[in-house]
Amino acid sequence: MILYLHGFRSSPLSAKARLTARAMAARGLEAELVCPQLPASPKAAMALALDLVAGADPARLAVVGSSLGGYYAAWLAERLGCRAVLLNPAVTPLRDLDAHVGVGTAFHSDAPFEFKREYIDELGELAVSAITRPERYFLIAATGDEVLDHRDMLLHYAGARRHVVDGGDHALSNYPELVDEVLAFCLPDARR
Repeated sequence: MILYLHGFRSSPLSAKARLTARAMAARGLEAELVCPQLPASPKAAMALALDLVAGADPARLAVVGSSLGGYYAAWLAERLGCRAVLLNPAVTPLRDLDAHVGVGTAFHSDAPFEFKREYIDELGELAVSAITRPERYFLIAATGDEVLDHRDMLLHYAGARRHVVDGGDHALSNYPELVDEVLAFCLPDARR
């Protein structure tokens, strides 16, 4: 089973989420992918994630997280003991998202998106100061990420398997070239 967690203000309609879904369907594994719309509250987002994977065998579970979803994925991997793929993950969202407190618009729709000041504290409660089993992690970091610094990612996820994209961008526009590698890490025993 793969739990895909989108980034800040994003949705299951993101390009990477849709491409992951198509790649899973091509393998006949569409029922093994869960990609929820995450609420703005980090506490509520993680409660939803835990509910969606309740009872899943950690050895057969992987979490793929993009940007803020990568921050969440690390917390879930540490809590559940499962694998995690981190796509240009946020490392210090408390600092990065403080400027986004207020009401904005969600990506992929015109729906309002409110990020409240108390959500910063909720993010702090999910901080993973250091990963405990680097072999459970696969980091994909683009040196050209215009939103987050790839050097922070490499430092924070030291020892993890990594694929550093030379150049690139925060959205990982070259994700079509990476999705097979992501799924191979998540589903080592599945059809390729």
